[in-house]
Amino acid sequence: MDRLLNTALAFVLIVATGTAIAQYPAKPIRFIVGFPPGGSADPTTRIIGAALAEQMGQPVVVENRPGGDSAIAAEQMTRLPPDGYTIMFASNSAMTAAVALRKTPPYDPLADFTPISMVGRATVFFYVHPSVPAATLKEFIEYARANPGKLNYGTGNPLSILYNVQLMSSTGIDMVHIPYKGEGPLNPDILAGRVQSSFLSTGAAVSYAKEGRLRALAVLLKERSPLLPEVPTIDEAGAPAVTVRQWAGVFGPPRMPRELVERLNKEVNAALKRPEVIEKLLSYGYSPEGSTPERVTEINREDLALWRRLVKEAGIPLE
Repeated sequence: MDRLLNTALAFVLIVATGTAIAQYPAKPIRFIVGFPPGGSADPTTRIIGAALAEQMGQPVVVENRPGGDSAIAAEQMTRLPPDGYTIMFASNSAMTAAVALRKTPPYDPLADFTPISMVGRATVFFYVHPSVPAATLKEFIEYARANPGKLNYGTGNPLSILYNVQLMSSTGIDMVHIPYKGEGPLNPDILAGRVQSSFLSTGAAVSYAKEGRLRALAVLLKERSPLLPEVPTIDEAGAPAVTVRQWAGVFGPPRMPRELVERLNKEVNAALKRPEVIEKLLSYGYSPEGSTPERVTEINREDLALWRRLVKEAGIPLE
């Protein structure tokens, strides 16, 4: 009798799960972003969320859960039900840095999440305040060498920390680190000159450069960016040691049913091909790049290995 009851319950559960997937989405979807407003992650998430809502016929509610360079939001995701109603926009701040920079990582980025799709790669520029007497990256390096410990550099995420560590170690310059909880809170201080330099991916920073309020000296891309085409690449500017690149993707909680993953992957990739989405993402410095879930895992694995190697070589102390 017990065996028959258990079999019946299992059958009911399978049928109920299949029905729920077939009717998905039947209610609003939460789209988590682990950064505060003001940077590039927040508007990028909202642009994609609006496209998904239109395509899927349900509201997509963006929730900001900043803290720990988005690791807090990511850790919360690992404990949520895999029903497709909560997904996360995550950069390699959460998927590699939060793990590579800690003695005891809060999660396993390759096992504790369900990859859905790549979103794209961020366009990161190296900026200085106009008060810094340098029109090129080489001039900045020479000025910093002549003034050890007198310049402040701001960081809004672990990626920016590693960019600066590579820059300083490869050029022999010494600057003071001023950390911020995101690029949004950092922007007012670099605009005011309290911070003299920073690697930033925000679209707002591009506008500041066009207005003359910041000076862009290099871009972390293989080719120049159409956002500021006059700015040389980091290689052209003479600092080829800065090798880390910033990317982001959409992830779900662990053990999401394959049917839901395929549906969301299809919708995210469709959103990233919409002309208005492409135009908006490019304006915020993101080059849209969809993918299969498997490609997300591949990129994540490669990036994690690179981060661990660079952190060790740079001698960055683990938290």
